[in-house]
Amino acid sequence: MDGLPADVMVTVHPLQTQDGAAVNGFLYAKQSADTVLCIMHPREFLATHYLIPDLVSAGYAVFTQTARSVGNDMRLEHEIALLDVAAGLNFLKQAGFKHIILIGNSGGASLYSFYNEQSQRDAANRLQKTPGGRPTGLAEASMPVADGIVFVSPHPGQGQILLKCIDPSVAKEGNALSVVEKLDFLDPANGYREGPEGSRYSPEFVQSFRQAQSDRVARLDKIARDMIEERLSARKLAKTSGSSSDRRKGAHTSVMTIWRTDADLRCWDPSIDPSDRKLGSVWGKDPFATNYGAVGFSRFCTPEAWLSTWSGHSSRANLFETAKAVQQPCLLIDYTGDNTVFPADCAAIFETIASSGKIRKRFRGDHHGRALEKGEEPGRVGAAKAIVEWTRETFA
Repeated sequence: MDGLPADVMVTVHPLQTQDGAAVNGFLYAKQSADTVLCIMHPREFLATHYLIPDLVSAGYAVFTQTARSVGNDMRLEHEIALLDVAAGLNFLKQAGFKHIILIGNSGGASLYSFYNEQSQRDAANRLQKTPGGRPTGLAEASMPVADGIVFVSPHPGQGQILLKCIDPSVAKEGNALSVVEKLDFLDPANGYREGPEGSRYSPEFVQSFRQAQSDRVARLDKIARDMIEERLSARKLAKTSGSSSDRRKGAHTSVMTIWRTDADLRCWDPSIDPSDRKLGSVWGKDPFATNYGAVGFSRFCTPEAWLSTWSGHSSRANLFETAKAVQQPCLLIDYTGDNTVFPADCAAIFETIASSGKIRKRFRGDHHGRALEKGEEPGRVGAAKAIVEWTRETFA
Protein backbone atom coordinates (compact mmCIF):
# COMPACT_ATOMS: atom_id res chain seq x y z
CA MET A 1 0.00 0.00 0.00
CA ASP A 2 1.37 3.42 -0.95
CA GLY A 3 1.79 6.16 1.63
CA LEU A 4 2.44 4.15 4.80
CA PRO A 5 4.99 5.67 7.20
CA ALA A 6 8.23 3.72 7.47
CA ASP A 7 7.74 2.99 11.17
CA VAL A 8 4.34 1.34 10.73
CA MET A 9 4.23 -2.39 11.33
CA VAL A 10 1.72 -4.45 9.37
CA THR A 11 0.79 -7.78 10.96
CA VAL A 12 -1.69 -10.48 9.95
CA HIS A 13 -3.76 -12.24 12.60
CA PRO A 14 -5.73 -15.44 12.01
CA LEU A 15 -8.80 -15.28 14.26
CA GLN A 16 -11.36 -17.84 15.34
CA THR A 17 -14.96 -16.85 15.99
CA GLN A 18 -17.20 -18.03 18.82
CA ASP A 19 -18.69 -20.69 16.52
CA GLY A 20 -15.33 -21.86 15.18
CA ALA A 21 -15.17 -20.01 11.86
CA ALA A 22 -11.86 -18.61 10.60
CA VAL A 23 -11.45 -14.92 9.78
CA ASN A 24 -8.37 -12.75 9.34
CA GLY A 25 -7.30 -9.44 10.85
CA PHE A 26 -4.78 -6.95 9.51
CA LEU A 27 -3.24 -4.52 12.00
CA TYR A 28 -1.41 -1.38 10.90
CA ALA A 29 0.25 0.26 13.90
CA LYS A 30 3.15 2.17 15.35
CA GLN A 31 4.41 0.82 18.67
CA SER A 32 3.09 3.84 20.56
CA ALA A 33 -0.52 3.65 19.28
CA ASP A 34 -3.14 3.08 21.99
CA THR A 35 -6.23 3.95 19.94
CA VAL A 36 -7.33 1.68 17.13
CA LEU A 37 -9.75 2.47 14.32
CA CYS A 38 -11.53 -0.56 12.84
CA ILE A 39 -12.72 -0.93 9.24
CA MET A 40 -14.80 -3.88 8.06
CA HIS A 41 -17.39 -4.85 5.46
CA PRO A 42 -19.58 -7.97 5.56
CA ARG A 43 -18.58 -9.11 2.07
CA GLU A 44 -15.63 -7.05 0.81
CA PHE A 45 -11.87 -7.19 1.43
CA LEU A 46 -10.81 -3.84 2.92
CA ALA A 47 -7.19 -4.47 3.93
CA THR A 48 -6.13 -1.74 1.47
CA HIS A 49 -8.88 0.75 2.36
CA TYR A 50 -8.21 4.30 1.23
CA LEU A 51 -8.38 5.79 4.75
CA ILE A 52 -5.58 3.66 6.20
CA PRO A 53 -2.49 5.71 5.19
CA ASP A 54 -3.80 9.01 6.60
CA LEU A 55 -5.05 7.44 9.82
CA VAL A 56 -1.82 5.61 10.64
CA SER A 57 0.21 8.67 9.65
CA ALA A 58 -1.69 10.54 12.36
CA GLY A 59 -0.48 8.03 14.94
CA TYR A 60 -3.47 5.74 15.20
CA ALA A 61 -3.56 2.00 14.72
CA VAL A 62 -5.92 0.71 12.03
CA PHE A 63 -7.43 -2.75 12.12
CA THR A 64 -9.21 -4.22 9.12
CA GLN A 65 -10.64 -7.69 9.01
CA THR A 66 -12.47 -10.11 6.79
CA ALA A 67 -15.83 -11.65 7.44
CA ARG A 68 -16.34 -15.34 6.75
CA SER A 69 -18.34 -14.35 3.67
CA VAL A 70 -15.70 -12.08 2.14
CA GLY A 71 -15.80 -12.22 -1.65
CA ASN A 72 -18.97 -14.32 -1.69
CA ASP A 73 -22.15 -13.22 0.05
CA MET A 74 -24.29 -16.10 -1.18
CA ARG A 75 -24.66 -17.37 2.41
CA LEU A 76 -24.22 -14.09 4.28
CA GLU A 77 -26.40 -13.84 7.36
CA HIS A 78 -25.72 -10.62 9.25
CA GLU A 79 -26.49 -12.10 12.67
CA ILE A 80 -23.72 -14.67 12.14
CA ALA A 81 -21.36 -12.00 10.76
CA LEU A 82 -21.60 -10.27 14.16
CA LEU A 83 -19.56 -13.16 15.55
CA ASP A 84 -16.84 -12.23 13.05
CA VAL A 85 -16.85 -8.64 14.30
CA ALA A 86 -16.68 -9.86 17.89
CA ALA A 87 -13.61 -11.98 17.13
CA GLY A 88 -11.78 -8.90 15.91
CA LEU A 89 -12.76 -6.69 18.83
CA ASN A 90 -11.85 -9.37 21.37
CA PHE A 91 -8.41 -9.61 19.80
CA LEU A 92 -7.96 -5.82 20.06
CA LYS A 93 -9.09 -5.81 23.69
CA GLN A 94 -6.58 -8.53 24.51
CA ALA A 95 -3.90 -6.59 22.62
CA GLY A 96 -4.37 -3.77 25.14
CA PHE A 97 -5.77 -0.93 23.05
CA LYS A 98 -7.23 1.83 25.21
CA HIS A 99 -9.85 3.03 22.73
CA ILE A 100 -11.61 1.05 20.00
CA ILE A 101 -13.44 3.06 17.34
CA LEU A 102 -15.53 1.51 14.58
CA ILE A 103 -15.45 3.05 11.10
CA GLY A 104 -18.47 1.78 9.18
CA ASN A 105 -17.98 2.57 5.51
CA SER A 106 -20.80 1.83 3.04
CA GLY A 107 -22.13 -1.65 3.92
CA GLY A 108 -19.80 -1.73 6.90
CA ALA A 109 -21.95 0.95 8.52
CA SER A 110 -25.03 -1.23 8.85
CA LEU A 111 -22.88 -4.17 9.99
CA TYR A 112 -21.11 -2.20 12.73
CA SER A 113 -24.29 -0.44 13.83
CA PHE A 114 -26.06 -3.82 14.11
CA TYR A 115 -23.11 -5.17 16.09
CA ASN A 116 -23.19 -2.12 18.36
CA GLU A 117 -26.88 -2.59 19.06
CA GLN A 118 -26.44 -6.25 20.02
CA SER A 119 -23.22 -5.69 21.99
CA GLN A 120 -25.00 -3.28 24.35
CA ARG A 121 -27.72 -5.78 25.22
CA ASP A 122 -27.51 -8.26 28.06
CA ALA A 123 -26.49 -11.61 26.59
CA ALA A 124 -29.89 -13.15 27.27
CA ASN A 125 -31.64 -10.36 25.34
CA ARG A 126 -29.61 -10.68 22.15
CA LEU A 127 -31.21 -12.10 19.04
CA GLN A 128 -31.51 -15.85 19.35
CA LYS A 129 -32.22 -16.72 15.72
CA THR A 130 -31.70 -15.30 12.26
CA PRO A 131 -34.78 -14.38 10.20
CA GLY A 132 -34.40 -17.78 8.53
CA GLY A 133 -34.50 -19.60 11.86
CA ARG A 134 -30.83 -20.41 12.37
CA PRO A 135 -29.48 -20.10 15.97
CA THR A 136 -27.18 -17.06 16.19
CA GLY A 137 -25.01 -17.99 19.16
CA LEU A 138 -24.90 -14.31 20.15
CA ALA A 139 -25.92 -15.04 23.74
CA GLU A 140 -22.77 -17.10 24.23
CA ALA A 141 -20.44 -14.62 22.51
CA SER A 142 -18.15 -12.06 24.13
CA MET A 143 -19.07 -8.79 22.36
CA PRO A 144 -16.92 -5.83 23.49
CA VAL A 145 -18.64 -2.44 23.24
CA ALA A 146 -16.83 0.12 21.07
CA ASP A 147 -15.86 3.53 22.45
CA GLY A 148 -16.84 5.53 19.38
CA ILE A 149 -18.40 5.12 15.94
CA VAL A 150 -17.70 6.78 12.59
CA PHE A 151 -19.98 6.34 9.58
CA VAL A 152 -18.52 7.10 6.14
CA SER A 153 -20.91 7.15 3.15
CA PRO A 154 -23.17 4.88 5.20
CA HIS A 155 -25.94 3.20 3.31
CA PRO A 156 -28.87 2.25 5.54
CA GLY A 157 -28.43 -1.50 5.03
CA GLN A 158 -28.23 -3.89 2.12
CA GLY A 159 -31.90 -4.68 2.46
CA GLN A 160 -32.83 -1.01 2.52
CA ILE A 161 -30.63 -0.37 -0.53
CA LEU A 162 -32.27 -3.18 -2.46
CA LEU A 163 -35.73 -2.02 -1.45
CA LYS A 164 -35.09 1.09 -3.56
CA CYS A 165 -33.11 -0.47 -6.42
CA ILE A 166 -34.93 -3.76 -7.12
CA ASP A 167 -36.90 -3.70 -10.37
CA PRO A 168 -40.61 -4.18 -9.62
CA SER A 169 -41.51 -4.64 -13.30
CA VAL A 170 -40.39 -8.29 -13.27
CA ALA A 171 -43.61 -10.04 -14.26
CA LYS A 172 -42.46 -13.52 -13.23
CA GLU A 173 -39.63 -14.50 -10.89
CA GLY A 174 -37.11 -16.61 -12.74
CA ASN A 175 -37.86 -14.96 -16.08
CA ALA A 176 -35.34 -12.14 -16.36
CA LEU A 177 -36.98 -10.70 -19.49
CA SER A 178 -40.58 -10.60 -18.27
CA VAL A 179 -41.86 -7.03 -17.96
CA VAL A 180 -44.93 -5.31 -16.52
CA GLU A 181 -45.01 -2.37 -18.91
CA LYS A 182 -46.70 0.15 -16.61
CA LEU A 183 -43.83 -0.32 -14.12
CA ASP A 184 -40.98 -0.36 -16.63
CA PHE A 185 -38.58 2.44 -15.68
CA LEU A 186 -36.77 1.99 -19.01
CA ASP A 187 -39.88 2.75 -21.06
CA PRO A 188 -39.98 6.32 -22.48
CA ALA A 189 -43.73 6.29 -21.91
CA ASN A 190 -42.98 6.18 -18.16
CA GLY A 191 -40.38 8.95 -18.22
CA TYR A 192 -37.14 7.27 -19.26
CA ARG A 193 -34.77 9.45 -21.30
CA GLU A 194 -31.35 8.77 -22.80
CA GLY A 195 -28.67 11.42 -22.54
CA PRO A 196 -26.92 13.53 -19.93
CA GLU A 197 -30.07 15.20 -18.62
CA GLY A 198 -31.43 11.87 -17.46
CA SER A 199 -34.98 10.64 -17.03
CA ARG A 200 -37.96 12.44 -15.53
CA TYR A 201 -40.43 10.28 -13.69
CA SER A 202 -43.73 11.70 -12.50
CA PRO A 203 -44.55 11.68 -8.76
CA GLU A 204 -47.37 9.24 -9.53
CA PHE A 205 -44.99 6.83 -11.27
CA VAL A 206 -42.46 7.10 -8.44
CA GLN A 207 -45.12 6.31 -5.86
CA SER A 208 -46.51 3.28 -7.70
CA PHE A 209 -42.99 2.09 -8.54
CA ARG A 210 -41.86 2.17 -4.91
CA GLN A 211 -44.99 0.41 -3.70
CA ALA A 212 -44.40 -2.29 -6.31
CA GLN A 213 -40.79 -2.60 -5.16
CA SER A 214 -42.01 -3.26 -1.62
CA ASP A 215 -44.51 -5.79 -2.96
CA ARG A 216 -41.83 -7.67 -4.90
CA VAL A 217 -39.60 -7.87 -1.83
CA ALA A 218 -42.56 -9.25 0.14
CA ARG A 219 -43.13 -11.91 -2.54
CA LEU A 220 -39.46 -12.87 -2.43
CA ASP A 221 -39.67 -13.10 1.36
CA LYS A 222 -42.49 -15.60 0.99
CA ILE A 223 -40.53 -17.60 -1.58
CA ALA A 224 -37.54 -17.70 0.77
CA ARG A 225 -39.61 -18.81 3.77
CA ASP A 226 -41.39 -21.47 1.70
CA MET A 227 -38.02 -22.83 0.53
CA ILE A 228 -36.77 -23.06 4.11
CA GLU A 229 -39.99 -24.68 5.32
CA GLU A 230 -39.89 -27.27 2.52
CA ARG A 231 -36.34 -28.25 3.41
CA LEU A 232 -37.00 -28.42 7.15
CA SER A 233 -40.18 -30.44 6.65
CA ALA A 234 -38.32 -32.95 4.49
CA ARG A 235 -35.57 -33.16 7.10
CA LYS A 236 -38.12 -33.86 9.82
CA LEU A 237 -39.90 -36.45 7.68
CA ALA A 238 -36.61 -38.19 6.90
CA LYS A 239 -36.10 -38.94 10.59
CA THR A 240 -39.21 -41.10 10.62
CA SER A 241 -39.32 -42.40 7.04
CA GLY A 242 -35.63 -43.07 6.54
CA SER A 243 -36.30 -42.35 2.88
CA SER A 244 -33.29 -41.42 0.74
CA SER A 245 -35.53 -39.06 -1.19
CA ASP A 246 -36.53 -37.19 1.98
CA ARG A 247 -32.92 -37.10 3.14
CA ARG A 248 -31.86 -35.56 -0.16
CA LYS A 249 -34.60 -32.93 0.05
CA GLY A 250 -33.68 -32.16 3.63
CA ALA A 251 -30.01 -31.78 2.82
CA HIS A 252 -30.44 -29.73 -0.35
CA THR A 253 -30.21 -25.95 0.06
CA SER A 254 -31.67 -24.16 -2.92
CA VAL A 255 -30.23 -20.84 -4.06
CA MET A 256 -32.43 -17.95 -5.07
CA THR A 257 -31.63 -16.19 -8.34
CA ILE A 258 -32.88 -12.63 -8.21
CA TRP A 259 -32.75 -10.76 -11.49
CA ARG A 260 -32.87 -7.05 -12.21
CA THR A 261 -31.67 -5.22 -9.13
CA ASP A 262 -30.34 -1.92 -10.49
CA ALA A 263 -33.50 0.15 -10.79
CA ASP A 264 -33.16 2.92 -8.24
CA LEU A 265 -35.02 5.80 -9.88
CA ARG A 266 -32.69 8.28 -8.14
CA CYS A 267 -29.79 7.00 -10.21
CA TRP A 268 -31.53 7.72 -13.51
CA ASP A 269 -33.58 10.79 -12.58
CA PRO A 270 -31.27 13.36 -10.92
CA SER A 271 -34.22 15.56 -9.97
CA ILE A 272 -35.26 13.03 -7.30
CA ASP A 273 -33.39 13.95 -4.08
CA PRO A 274 -30.91 16.11 -6.05
CA SER A 275 -27.19 16.17 -5.26
CA ASP A 276 -23.80 16.51 -7.00
CA ARG A 277 -23.97 12.92 -8.25
CA LYS A 278 -23.40 11.97 -11.85
CA LEU A 279 -26.02 10.07 -13.81
CA GLY A 280 -25.88 6.31 -13.29
CA SER A 281 -25.50 3.80 -10.47
CA VAL A 282 -22.48 2.35 -8.71
CA TRP A 283 -22.62 -0.42 -11.33
CA GLY A 284 -22.44 1.82 -14.42
CA LYS A 285 -24.11 4.38 -16.65
CA ASP A 286 -26.19 2.12 -18.91
CA PRO A 287 -29.27 0.88 -17.00
CA PHE A 288 -30.02 -1.76 -19.62
CA ALA A 289 -26.58 -3.31 -19.10
CA THR A 290 -26.52 -2.97 -15.32
CA ASN A 291 -30.12 -4.00 -14.65
CA TYR A 292 -30.22 -6.95 -17.02
CA GLY A 293 -26.61 -8.12 -16.59
CA ALA A 294 -25.22 -11.01 -14.55
CA VAL A 295 -23.50 -8.85 -11.92
CA GLY A 296 -25.52 -6.99 -9.32
CA PHE A 297 -26.79 -6.87 -5.77
CA SER A 298 -28.25 -10.11 -4.36
CA ARG A 299 -28.03 -11.99 -7.65
CA PHE A 300 -27.48 -15.40 -6.03
CA CYS A 301 -28.19 -16.12 -2.39
CA THR A 302 -29.61 -18.74 -0.08
CA PRO A 303 -33.11 -18.04 1.27
CA GLU A 304 -31.55 -17.46 4.70
CA ALA A 305 -29.15 -14.89 3.25
CA TRP A 306 -31.99 -13.17 1.42
CA LEU A 307 -34.01 -12.75 4.62
CA SER A 308 -31.07 -11.67 6.79
CA THR A 309 -29.19 -9.47 4.35
CA TRP A 310 -31.12 -8.43 1.25
CA SER A 311 -34.74 -8.18 2.32
CA GLY A 312 -35.78 -4.64 3.16
CA HIS A 313 -38.63 -6.12 5.18
CA SER A 314 -36.83 -8.86 7.11
CA SER A 315 -33.18 -7.80 7.50
CA ARG A 316 -32.28 -6.44 10.94
CA ALA A 317 -29.08 -4.84 9.65
CA ASN A 318 -31.13 -1.70 9.14
CA LEU A 319 -29.34 1.51 10.07
CA PHE A 320 -32.63 3.39 10.33
CA GLU A 321 -33.35 1.16 13.34
CA THR A 322 -29.97 0.19 14.80
CA ALA A 323 -28.67 3.78 14.88
CA LYS A 324 -31.14 4.33 17.73
CA ALA A 325 -28.70 2.35 19.89
CA VAL A 326 -25.67 4.52 19.06
CA GLN A 327 -25.02 6.23 22.39
CA GLN A 328 -21.27 6.68 21.90
CA PRO A 329 -19.64 9.74 20.33
CA CYS A 330 -20.43 9.51 16.61
CA LEU A 331 -19.16 11.17 13.44
CA LEU A 332 -21.11 10.82 10.19
CA ILE A 333 -19.41 11.71 6.90
CA ASP A 334 -21.23 11.72 3.59
CA TYR A 335 -20.17 12.63 0.06
CA THR A 336 -22.19 15.07 -2.00
CA GLY A 337 -21.90 13.09 -5.26
CA ASP A 338 -22.73 9.66 -3.85
CA ASN A 339 -24.96 7.58 -6.14
CA THR A 340 -25.56 4.84 -3.56
CA VAL A 341 -26.24 6.87 -0.42
CA PHE A 342 -28.53 9.81 -1.11
CA PRO A 343 -28.94 13.07 0.87
CA ALA A 344 -32.34 12.21 2.35
CA ASP A 345 -31.03 8.84 3.55
CA CYS A 346 -28.03 10.41 5.29
CA ALA A 347 -30.22 13.06 6.88
CA ALA A 348 -32.57 10.36 8.18
CA ILE A 349 -29.69 8.27 9.52
CA PHE A 350 -28.15 11.24 11.30
CA GLU A 351 -31.49 12.16 12.83
CA THR A 352 -31.90 8.57 14.07
CA ILE A 353 -28.51 8.40 15.81
CA ALA A 354 -29.27 8.61 19.52
CA SER A 355 -25.92 10.03 20.65
CA SER A 356 -25.92 13.54 22.07
CA GLY A 357 -22.34 13.84 20.82
CA LYS A 358 -22.98 13.37 17.12
CA ILE A 359 -21.44 15.42 14.29
CA ARG A 360 -22.10 15.39 10.56
CA LYS A 361 -19.64 16.55 7.89
CA ARG A 362 -20.02 16.59 4.10
CA PHE A 363 -17.36 16.53 1.37
CA ARG A 364 -17.49 16.63 -2.41
CA GLY A 365 -16.89 13.16 -3.79
CA ASP A 366 -18.51 10.01 -5.11
CA HIS A 367 -19.46 6.95 -3.05
CA HIS A 368 -15.78 6.07 -2.59
CA GLY A 369 -14.69 9.64 -1.89
CA ARG A 370 -13.09 10.14 -5.29
CA ALA A 371 -13.04 13.55 -6.96
CA LEU A 372 -16.11 14.52 -8.96
CA GLU A 373 -14.18 16.74 -11.35
CA LYS A 374 -10.68 16.51 -12.75
CA GLY A 375 -8.17 18.47 -10.74
CA GLU A 376 -10.17 18.90 -7.54
CA GLU A 377 -9.21 17.42 -4.20
CA PRO A 378 -10.89 14.06 -3.56
CA GLY A 379 -13.48 14.06 -0.80
CA ARG A 380 -11.67 11.18 0.90
CA VAL A 381 -8.83 13.57 1.81
CA GLY A 382 -11.19 15.79 3.79
CA ALA A 383 -12.87 12.72 5.28
CA ALA A 384 -9.57 11.39 6.63
CA LYS A 385 -8.68 14.78 8.13
CA ALA A 386 -12.10 15.02 9.76
CA ILE A 387 -11.75 11.56 11.33
CA VAL A 388 -8.30 12.40 12.69
CA GLU A 389 -9.46 15.73 14.16
CA TRP A 390 -12.61 14.19 15.65
CA THR A 391 -10.65 11.34 17.22
CA ARG A 392 -8.09 13.71 18.75
CA GLU A 393 -10.78 15.97 20.17
CA THR A 394 -12.98 13.14 21.42
CA PHE A 395 -10.37 10.71 22.75
CA ALA A 396 -7.51 13.05 23.67
